[in-house]
Amino acid sequence: MQDYLAALPPERRTALTQVRRVIRKHLPPGYRETMNWGMITYEVPLRRYPMTYNGQPLCYAGLASQKGHLSLYLMAAYASTAQTKRLQDGFRRAGKRLTMGKSCIRFRSADDLAMDVIAEVIASTPVEAYIAHAEAVHGGKRGSRRKGE
Repeated sequence: MQDYLAALPPERRTALTQVRRVIRKHLPPGYRETMNWGMITYEVPLRRYPMTYNGQPLCYAGLASQKGHLSLYLMAAYASTAQTKRLQDGFRRAGKRLTMGKSCIRFRSADDLAMDVIAEVIASTPVEAYIAHAEAVHGGKRGSRRKGE
């Protein structure tokens, strides 16, 4: 993570560091912070839940510096209309503009985000509930890990 952050321009590093601090403070036990898919991710480790549909850890959240913006991926929020509404309502209450793509919230600085609602969404899904949701989405079927993983 430190190498990833150190390679960013100062304003991007500052923004991602501020969001990362909120995520780490409110992240339920059992998730781990790592680098995956070219970004900082918060995942269910394979040792905890190895039989994912694609052989990769279940990604719960992610932070990335993209070409034209920063991205915050909140997978549990995208899988739940209640969580999406929570984000929309929280940003509206904070007077912030929520810029969501199909899988991310786009922002340029930490000031663009309603950090209290980000903290609530991060804290809202224990690992067991996230695993149960993943199994429900995939029809209770678990895939098998790829060789060598």
